[in-house]
Amino acid sequence: MEFFCYHRDRRGSMPLRHELVEEHWSYMDRYAAEMIARGPTFLSDGETLTGSVHIVDLPDSAAARAFAFDEPGYQAGAYRDVMLRRWHNALGRTMWEFPGDRDEGDHYLVLGLGEGHSADRDLPPGNHALIAYGPLLSDDGSTWLGTAALVQAPNPETARTVLPADRYADIEVHLWTFGGRR
Repeated sequence: MEFFCYHRDRRGSMPLRHELVEEHWSYMDRYAAEMIARGPTFLSDGETLTGSVHIVDLPDSAAARAFAFDEPGYQAGAYRDVMLRRWHNALGRTMWEFPGDRDEGDHYLVLGLGEGHSADRDLPPGNHALIAYGPLLSDDGSTWLGTAALVQAPNPETARTVLPADRYADIEVHLWTFGGRR
């Protein structure tokens, strides 16, 4: 089962995040074989951390909760909240298999929070800029809750267009970068 996990930073937690970076990476290294994508999100300055994204393939919801809540930064209080949702890997690949040039343009996390009927279960046209893409689902996988995408784009406005605004209650766009040491 695939899961989308987004630890969102608590204001003022940068010193703690820096202190725990090796513990965080070592913890994530234990999940290297299960990792589909990972990386930090930033403010528009590209330097101030705002969160940490992990898309991982785990046996069940209990394993996903353990993954999210045993993470050293979470245990130390670095995060204000955690978004943990079932996810479906619509691209069928990891971020390390992204065929594009990783150094071209910027990268973004685009989160579309669902409203009403399921939207965007199919890949958008011109999906060559997609690093990861898939629906956010309820724990049992039966209810569509939104869509999460990692996108290569020249700017946040272009990244946002990967999801049609009229199909979502809200769309968030966060500057993101490839993470880990894999």
